[in-house]
Amino acid sequence: MSNPFPYGLVATDLDGTLLRGDETISPRTREALAAATAAGAAHIVVTGRAVPWTRHILDDLGYQGLAVCGQGAQVYDAGQHRLLTSVTLDRQLAGVALAKIEAEVGPLYLAASRDGLDGEVMVGPGYAVTGRLPATAFTDAADLWEAPLNKIYIQHPTLSTDELADAASRAAGGFVTVVMAGEGIVELLPLGLSKATGLSLAARRLKLKAADTIAFGDMPNDVPMFAWAAHTVAMANAHPELKAVADEVTASHEEDGIALVLERLLG
Repeated sequence: MSNPFPYGLVATDLDGTLLRGDETISPRTREALAAATAAGAAHIVVTGRAVPWTRHILDDLGYQGLAVCGQGAQVYDAGQHRLLTSVTLDRQLAGVALAKIEAEVGPLYLAASRDGLDGEVMVGPGYAVTGRLPATAFTDAADLWEAPLNKIYIQHPTLSTDELADAASRAAGGFVTVVMAGEGIVELLPLGLSKATGLSLAARRLKLKAADTIAFGDMPNDVPMFAWAAHTVAMANAHPELKAVADEVTASHEEDGIALVLERLLG
């Protein structure tokens, strides 16, 4: 007889973790997640992407549960296509933060994620969007501030992603939370917000706790979620900063890393 699955909650990041490079989820990983949920666990997607950039993936998965989007800013009910909670960035503080960062490193390329179920991602001149995600161009910086935002994305013409994240944290860490979410992706979030805050809210709705949770991730923005969860698994392709705090390292997102761990735990 197989052992009962030891966790009540499986929390997975999307990009570089659950999703392969072509933005698909392998059949083996789908089966392992289905087996974990059949064994009584809840699966929660915890992603830096805002809801509009996440919804199509959840729909393709046939995913009916809760998802934590926007680095923890949004708790989304995928089955009902409903936003349950949403935290927005104080635009005045964000303006101060940007000015402080630019005073240190010079002009930045900007993008921003507007709040809401259909919030657009606004992309300014010079900002390079990763992947094939829909975005709306703007040329006048004033357009950026017209509607409530969940986060601002910054890029720099010469600094590396890690260098920019470090410089932004030093310059503006008292005003916003700065996270590095992937190559070319540095984000300014509401102060104190993280994947852990969103995940704890979602877990509470399911009457589950940190002690019930196994979490999978690949980037420094997953560090708070790893600090919160009982057991943590970094992908082989993970950033060194995340591997350093993980309980174990599995195979890469291209090699069914999540499935390998779940299959082992399912016995």
